[in-house]
Amino acid sequence: MSHTPHELAEEFPEHTEHMKQLKATNAHFARLAEAYHEINRAIHRAETLIEPVDGMTEETMRKQRLRLKDEIHAMLTT
Repeated sequence: MSHTPHELAEEFPEHTEHMKQLKATNAHFARLAEAYHEINRAIHRAETLIEPVDGMTEETMRKQRLRLKDEIHAMLTT
């Protein structure tokens, strides 16, 4: 378990400008990015025991974050 936040800019540093553009011009991308940010923060709070959750809940949140990250990546690279 890592306690490092997985911010999108850190996950995709080569796409930072493209992400900014898409957030401003693509409502679907903006919603995905916001959902990613929310679940990522919830995972970080769980990892650091600020808001602990059971293992199954944390695993479900991680899977959700991964699905969002995959969809975001697909939009950035197509």
